Amino acid sequence: MSETVVKIENLVKRYKEVLAVDHFNLEIKEGEVFGLLGPNGSGKTTTINCLLSLLSYDKGDIEVFGKKMTPTNYEAKKNIGVVMQNVAVYDELTVYENVDYFCGLYITDKATRKQYVEEALDFVDLQDFKKFYPKKLSGGLLRRLNIACGIAHKPKLIIMDEPTVAVDPQSRNKILEGIEELNRQGSTIIYTSHYMEEVEQICTKIAIMDKGKNIALGTKDELKKMIKNTETITIEMGGISEEHMGAIAQINHVYDVSFEDGKLVVKCSGGKHNLIRVMDYINQHDIPCGRVYSELPTLNDVFLEITGKELRDKEV
Repeated sequence: MSETVVKIENLVKRYKEVLAVDHFNLEIKEGEVFGLLGPNGSGKTTTINCLLSLLSYDKGDIEVFGKKMTPTNYEAKKNIGVVMQNVAVYDELTVYENVDYFCGLYITDKATRKQYVEEALDFVDLQDFKKFYPKKLSGGLLRRLNIACGIAHKPKLIIMDEPTVAVDPQSRNKILEGIEELNRQGSTIIYTSHYMEEVEQICTKIAIMDKGKNIALGTKDELKKMIKNTETITIEMGGISEEHMGAIAQINHVYDVSFEDGKLVVKCSGGKHNLIRVMDYINQHDIPCGRVYSELPTLNDVFLEITGKELRDKEV
């Protein structure tokens, strides 16, 4: 059994009349890449700040590495790395000096620190830029510097808050590959992002927060089974009668049938071989059709169905 790295029980945090975190519970095991998702205002940032003892809270218990997390629990803090959404480096220091400074907050031995700094620069592929100042770096390079500063001391737990915001696809891919490698090297990672495809790619377990609560928890496949739509079949055709649409709607596991812009869309809930059954009907009744494709739900579909589609305009 994997050890528990983070345990949050019954966490409550209020900002005057606003209940930002509402009796929130969470457990993260060693070796997980844990995705923490939620719309703006869901309580993600507040929860992370409480976890790091940067915020006091009204109620609840937080343990990290099996010990109560407090502002003075330096034993735990030295084993935590944080990569926040807003890049936090010193403009007056070079790339090397920045990584060396942040590593030096935890590693006092000079020889070990030098080794760790070089390894961090290698890891994010910034050796060619070690004498550059941050203002001379592109957005992608700056993000990678931010990561190097957060992980140079080789923490056991790494918290990454939107590390790929506003970077090009090449830098995003490099960052995601780096996160997966950190996990292979033994780090447990908490990852927040609004890019659902990233979470689906790298996270082994996912929690969805909304209104301060943990409203869904599981692997990506487990979460996809929580929503009604498990398969969408799209068939291109010139037209189809209401009678045929009604008959298709009666096929097992079909719950919605619509036709618009030359496409028949059949939505299914559960079941296997849905596409075969629908195409059997189409073929048996000689209904002319063109391209046919089937789509399984994405994590984005799950997120929108669970949290709703209304816009959110604030982060808590």
